[in-house]
Amino acid sequence: MRRLLLLRHAKTEHDAPSGRDQDRRLDDRGRRDAAEIGGWIGRHPPFPDAVLVSTAVRTRQTWEIVWETMKHLVPQPQVEVLPELYGADPARLLQTIHEASAADPQRLMVVGHNPGMHELALALTGSGDAAGRKALAGNLPTSGLAVLNFAVDDWADVAFRRGRLVQFLSPKLLKLGSDD
Repeated sequence: MRRLLLLRHAKTEHDAPSGRDQDRRLDDRGRRDAAEIGGWIGRHPPFPDAVLVSTAVRTRQTWEIVWETMKHLVPQPQVEVLPELYGADPARLLQTIHEASAADPQRLMVVGHNPGMHELALALTGSGDAAGRKALAGNLPTSGLAVLNFAVDDWADVAFRRGRLVQFLSPKLLKLGSDD
């Protein structure tokens, strides 16, 4: 079995001082939300063995805060920052997941952007938590996390509609008490 965690970056400033979208940074709420999601991940094993992060400032900051929050609880995963994750569509994201076969982690996290991450989560989900599927159908919000299991032995076998949604959460859902 393989577990995939899809994490959208946390809330950001509207415009970067440089004017470049890739340079947008997390705002105060984004920093709080990333820490909250990191805390949740740190309390809910199994933990990612490998993490793939977009090169955008906001995704790198999201991962850094998530890791800082959970590092005392979990083993250090292998982390790669990949330019192809920025603005990637579901097909490109899936190709990147397939390429994880080389390192062969059991549990993989991808930190990226919408619309690709939301579309990928929807495309991969074939079964699983009904309430989570309904909530995910509307949006993968900032700091939203979709956790999917695949009954495969190799990342190259991960395919659309083959995933089972184990959990969908966001800072808002955590505040409503959907999971501790």
